[in-house]
Amino acid sequence: MDGKHKILAALTGTALTAGLTGLTLGPTATTPAHSPTLRAAAGPSGMSVVEWNRELITVLSDPKAQPPTVHPTRSFALLQAAEYDAVVSVTRAGPAYMFSVSAPRDARADAAADQAAHDVLVALYPAKRASMDRRLSSQLSAIPNGPGKQAGIRVGAEVARRLVSLRSHDGSSTKPPPFSPRNVAGGYRPTPPDFPTPVFTNWGSVKPFVLAKGSQFRPAPPPAVSTAEYATALNEVKSLGSKTSTTRTPDQTGAASCRRAGRPSWPVRTRSIRRRRSRGGHQHASLENAVKVFAQLNLSLADTAIAMYDAKYTYRVWRPVTALRLGGTHYNPRIAGDPNWTPLLPTAPDPSYPAAHGALSQAAATTLTRFYGAQHHLVVTSKGVTRTFAGFQRAATEAWLSRIWTGQHTSIDNRAGQQLGTQVADFVAQHI
Repeated sequence: MDGKHKILAALTGTALTAGLTGLTLGPTATTPAHSPTLRAAAGPSGMSVVEWNRELITVLSDPKAQPPTVHPTRSFALLQAAEYDAVVSVTRAGPAYMFSVSAPRDARADAAADQAAHDVLVALYPAKRASMDRRLSSQLSAIPNGPGKQAGIRVGAEVARRLVSLRSHDGSSTKPPPFSPRNVAGGYRPTPPDFPTPVFTNWGSVKPFVLAKGSQFRPAPPPAVSTAEYATALNEVKSLGSKTSTTRTPDQTGAASCRRAGRPSWPVRTRSIRRRRSRGGHQHASLENAVKVFAQLNLSLADTAIAMYDAKYTYRVWRPVTALRLGGTHYNPRIAGDPNWTPLLPTAPDPSYPAAHGALSQAAATTLTRFYGAQHHLVVTSKGVTRTFAGFQRAATEAWLSRIWTGQHTSIDNRAGQQLGTQVADFVAQHI
């Protein structure tokens, strides 16, 4: 799986990441006590939600699992929406995302969630069915046999069937049209050293999960590349993002090394969703709480990806490496070109504005802060580098700053991405 296809293939318990593992979400002393995900589990725990996410991560580690034109956020959103609707169909603990299926009072919500997850993943990846079947058998074996268990299984199967059918014509399988580069000042074209074909050129036209359309929160056009504002932003990247930069600090280089080109890095792969008891130890979050935070997070990320690509391929702004290597063409007298300028990391194969890390990281931070509070101790490790943060927003901020330090984006791209991610996450939270 290439960089673009693994950008979001590490979604497990509480956040999106690309390669950052081992995060455990336990509240700090300042975590709000009313946070819905921090109540102790009164019934089934939410660990089954984590396990099904791990199953999907494993599937996506196979580069042949799905077409390279299908963004992985779609799979995670479908998985989590199905689990959520299956659970609330049984518990009636909240409004359904899309479907509420009739269920008897003794139906088991955990059986419904497991069956829904299994059936969605089998529908998406039929070649992986054997693994899904083993996972389902293991999950269901922990639930006592009886009418309630069977009722839950029927609910989960029906929710999955309806959701998969609903999304079967969402535009995700449409063949992307050939890409034509814009060989004008500011126009995006494939980037060195390999000049790869741009990816996800049609993703902005995919039907969103919650938004009315991909352009709903499209950011305003960026400043022209001939302006002083653009020159200031690009010159910052020229200095800090160069492979041979002498102004980038060792700490910035360390942070940048956590982010591979084209992969929005964010804290995920949670070992569990859990809360710390007053006397020590832990309790897992309830199934109801887990499916809610997972659903809001993944639906936000999926719609942010759609909205982000809508904007990227509407404005089609060139990447910093192109702008700097063509600086000698005098499209902006405030920029001194360098035909040999090379970014710290190879550039991702899509337009620059808005930034993916800015949009996706901000959507995740906005959602998780809503559930867990602004102050939350995070320790994330990737590629042998460990980073510590005092909150989700700080982790998100470093994620988008790293794109300047790696020579991928300007601050203009990042600001637009942050705004977009916040708007989408807030909108999703109002509707589920």
